[in-house]
Amino acid sequence: MICYDKLFDLMKKKGITTYKIRKNKVLSVVTLLALQNNEHVSTKTINSLCEYLECQPFDIMEYIPDPK
Repeated sequence: MICYDKLFDLMKKKGITTYKIRKNKVLSVVTLLALQNNEHVSTKTINSLCEYLECQPFDIMEYIPDPK
C-alpha cells in the first residue's frame, strides 16, 4: 500500500494546511480526503503536490507492504 503520512508531516513542517492547498487550487477536497485515507491518486496529483511543496515523490509517500 502507498502511505501518504510523509506528505502531511512535510506540510506541517512547512506550515501548509489543507485549507491553503484547497484555497490555492492545488487539490480538491475529494483528492485531499483520498490522500488522508491512503487511497489511489493520480500521478498528476503527485506532480501537483511536488511542484507546490518543492519536493520529490519520496518526500510525500512511501510503499508499505500489505501484511500477509
